[in-house]
Amino acid sequence: KGAVGNVFVYLKTGLEGKKFAPAKEPVVMEQKGCLFAPQVAGMQTGQPIKVVNADPVTHNIHPQPHENRDWNQSQAPDDPPLLRKFTVPEIMIPVKCNVHKWMHAWIGVLDHPYFAVTGTDGAFEIRNVPPGSYTVAVWQEKLGTQEQAVTLAASAKSELTFTFKGN
Repeated sequence: KGAVGNVFVYLKTGLEGKKFAPAKEPVVMEQKGCLFAPQVAGMQTGQPIKVVNADPVTHNIHPQPHENRDWNQSQAPDDPPLLRKFTVPEIMIPVKCNVHKWMHAWIGVLDHPYFAVTGTDGAFEIRNVPPGSYTVAVWQEKLGTQEQAVTLAASAKSELTFTFKGN
């Protein structure tokens, strides 16, 4: 039906000057079936990311940030989960497995908790956004980025539709 999953959706502007404590619960990225799951993830600066190898083969996780510290770690089948953090906001960090060249993922890192990743139906929801005017941005690895302005009143909901033009 034309829906696009794995789109990173986030508030790009409107929160300047506000500080948010990072979530304590780690974002889990699993290596399973020789794929990264989720393929697109969002997290806050300072929030842990927990990388798990659920396969019977050795994998490698290699985020390639421009603003954060690069790291590259092999992970054998019985190795414990890896825990890391990103300290600077960055949209989007490519992730690869140096062992299996088809394994790719992306991580969006923000200094606030207002983001989502679309489901296979293309839907998303960002909860508890304070009243105000914002720029909502979306990113998709092949279709690019888009932005829309939105103003939210107290306890209001707003629906946004983004349309990508592809081949």
